[in-house]
Amino acid sequence: MPKIENFDPAELAKFSDLAHRWWDKESEFRPLHEINPLRLEWINDLAPLSGLRVLDVGCGGGILADSMARKGATVLGIDLATKALKVAQLHALETQTQGVEYREISAESLAVEQPGSFDVVTCMEMLEHVPDPASVVKACAALVKPGGQVFFSTINRNAKAFLFAIVGAEYVLNMLPRGTHEYAKLIKPSELAGYCRAAGLDFMQSKGMEYNPLTRHYWLSADTSVNYMLATKKSKVA
Repeated sequence: MPKIENFDPAELAKFSDLAHRWWDKESEFRPLHEINPLRLEWINDLAPLSGLRVLDVGCGGGILADSMARKGATVLGIDLATKALKVAQLHALETQTQGVEYREISAESLAVEQPGSFDVVTCMEMLEHVPDPASVVKACAALVKPGGQVFFSTINRNAKAFLFAIVGAEYVLNMLPRGTHEYAKLIKPSELAGYCRAAGLDFMQSKGMEYNPLTRHYWLSADTSVNYMLATKKSKVA
């Protein structure tokens, strides 16, 4: 079976260097810990997770995968960052989280191995870090069962997103390490929707995620101009 990869070594290196800090809630990953309850509840409202088989693509240190398992799902988290996966596995052991496993494999390779195997697929904060995001979307669509749901989150590409997500978050507020995001790799909602349609995923819902730096408060809204999430559903076989 061919091994299919779609990754940027420099991007993997960024997150590998920080791997030991994934579960430090005051580290560079603090924003992920703070937004996780919002994205978890949004996913769970649209696809109640208890009893479902879920795939988390680009799981990193396991923040979302772990929380979905705690909702009663059986979760497989996949990533190509070896160190981050080891941190995820160690955290699952230390906290005795049931129902979560991790593998070092790309979405494309897993799609060849296990097509149509998952009730829900999540791919959050990952598409903007790969050379070919459309390929990941296509793999996610192949991995979910007919009628199953696929959830994405990423960052819009426009002047406001550049100001808030890169200049503000990385250089002014120091919420993220400088160089975390590259403007040219950001993805407009229309582009992501196009990738989804081409892969056979039907649009369900979009949500924006906003942040107040004074109160450190995040909330969901209809404003997708910076950070946004997209819920899709795979067409059922006739």
